[in-house]
Amino acid sequence: MTAQQSRSPRVGAKDVVVIGGGIGGLATSALLAREGHRVTLLEKRNEVGGRAGSWEQDGFRFDTGPSWYLMPEVIDHFFKLMGTSAAEQLELVKLDPGYRVIFEEGFDTVDVPADREAVTKLFESLETGAGEQLSKYLDSAEDAYEIAKKRFLYSTFQSFLPFLRPDVLKRLPRIGALLLQPLQSFVEKRFKDPRIQQILGYPAVFLGSSPFDAPSMYHLMSHLDLDDGVLYPMGGFTTLIAAMRRVAESAGVEIRTGADVVSIDTDARTPGRSPLDRQTAAVRAVTYRTAGTTMSVDADIVVSAADLHHTETTLLPADLQTYPEKYWRTRVPGPSALLLYLGVRGSLPQLEHHTLLFSTDWRDNFGRIFGKETSVPSPASLYVCRPSATDDSVAPEGHENVFVLVPIPADVGIGKGGLERGGDQRVEDLADAVIGQISEWAGIPDLAERIVVRRSYGPQDFAEDLNAWRGTSLGPAHILKQSAFFRGSNRSQKVGNLFYAGSSTVPGIGIPMCLISAELIVKRLRGDVSTGPLPEPAAG
Repeated sequence: MTAQQSRSPRVGAKDVVVIGGGIGGLATSALLAREGHRVTLLEKRNEVGGRAGSWEQDGFRFDTGPSWYLMPEVIDHFFKLMGTSAAEQLELVKLDPGYRVIFEEGFDTVDVPADREAVTKLFESLETGAGEQLSKYLDSAEDAYEIAKKRFLYSTFQSFLPFLRPDVLKRLPRIGALLLQPLQSFVEKRFKDPRIQQILGYPAVFLGSSPFDAPSMYHLMSHLDLDDGVLYPMGGFTTLIAAMRRVAESAGVEIRTGADVVSIDTDARTPGRSPLDRQTAAVRAVTYRTAGTTMSVDADIVVSAADLHHTETTLLPADLQTYPEKYWRTRVPGPSALLLYLGVRGSLPQLEHHTLLFSTDWRDNFGRIFGKETSVPSPASLYVCRPSATDDSVAPEGHENVFVLVPIPADVGIGKGGLERGGDQRVEDLADAVIGQISEWAGIPDLAERIVVRRSYGPQDFAEDLNAWRGTSLGPAHILKQSAFFRGSNRSQKVGNLFYAGSSTVPGIGIPMCLISAELIVKRLRGDVSTGPLPEPAAG
């Protein structure tokens, strides 16, 4: 049966409510519907997508969040579980160069090519011997990625017996070393050129962390962009969301937007359960508000793909919280962000599809974001996306679409953004400074004068729109104590049949991780403790 054919609930099907229509929620609802359950998806906003949303103004169409298409095999695997494929649902193109890096001072701009051989030559041109060293580094990154994918990323961590396999045991000393050494130190021991160090260290930001804090196990990220390359779905990431919605609804999911969940409702558990089971209640319904009316939908199973802090501390009473407020006091948030959506008149050849701007004082930049006393870095290391370099559909003719992401502390006090300088003063002042920085560093002296559409988005927006803990743009940071089985369970310890998906839980941050988190819900319900991906296509 194909994804385009609706599925009838099977015998034994459950009523499932999924909270949150981002990547994790859409994927979870789709996979559970394909399993044969009756699934209702509740989304607070008027459109699904969550952080991966879309915004249009005056002929410009902006992706509001994710813009790097990495780990394509994971995305394709989701679609294959749904009986289709990424190739059938999306038009993917490979970017070459993968991205451009502009440095603060003293170094020429570097374009990072799309294949390993060319990247090796580039690194050798930057530092004698770095080409050979990069080959070893990428071999190590690939091995780390493959073992992570085979044994860790797709694990619910219900049992540790699957880890007692020869391929894991023989790597234990190396895995231990990679977990205990920061990524920055790992890179510095192999490369002396600061440009190379920054190129290899910056992927920690994709994990909501700093290269000074992220375990060096995450050097596996370099395999994704330097070995596999960077793809782009024509039409933007909104086409990915549309495809996911399409396969979810084809599988039978009922999607209700404008549905702001206010509580997960429970009943006391019946006596006689196992004394090892600490669950004291079971889900029975979810209550939400829509258009001023309070409604309820019955549920045998609830999966919250909303922010975990919000789910636990707002949607559940205190006595049923697995992760209460005191738990979050010791957690480390990933960064928040200043986001800018800019429509620009004329062309911008100075910017590639992906362009990174790196400040010279790397340690100070990240220290301001993640240190005990936080502040906004100045100048900041930041990211610029110009999808109109590849895709004519995202901007009017003769114009460019520019998305800017500036990692900043997770602090809602920084404020919220707005349209055409309508945000809080601190946010708009920061936006002015960032536009000036891009103008100066990239050599676009008239950039500010050419902006015809301007929208800013700040930490308070993440908190209000997405219920994001402390206004983080990503979720809990991927430091050692918040990675793998340290990240927390995707199942409530106190409420039966309550599960979690999305970036707040295992395996973590990013589109591929959120897709895997959905698959882990299927594994939980099946009692599957295997550590690899589910067979394709999903049973049903």
